[in-house]
Amino acid sequence: MQNQKLILHIEDNFDNRILVRRLLHSANYQVVEAENAYQAVAALRKYSPSLILMDINLPGVDGYTLTAKLKTIPGVNKIPIIAITANAMRGDREKTLRSGCDGYIEKPIDIDNFLVQVDRFIKLNQN
Repeated sequence: MQNQKLILHIEDNFDNRILVRRLLHSANYQVVEAENAYQAVAALRKYSPSLILMDINLPGVDGYTLTAKLKTIPGVNKIPIIAITANAMRGDREKTLRSGCDGYIEKPIDIDNFLVQVDRFIKLNQN
């Protein structure tokens, strides 16, 4: 069973992890963090989050490739994956959604709107 208050955040940038962690903790979410694809897969073997926040520009295996891989794993493929990325050029949103992401949040994160977006994605998954 998924923990409705647990979010896996996959992000290699320390400052970005701190910001997202603080925002999520302020809304009583629990956060599991991974800096790369290997750590993300290990975390998913241990935890069952209700949402995955995915950086696209990861070292080694990028977020597009990791998302596509996660969408093939039974059980994990049901967890919504939301890209959080600075890739905001024309076509980037579509490429992100084609890779299997269920949503898209642009960096820099709009701290006033971030939790609203996260809550919306989690509520959509509950229905």
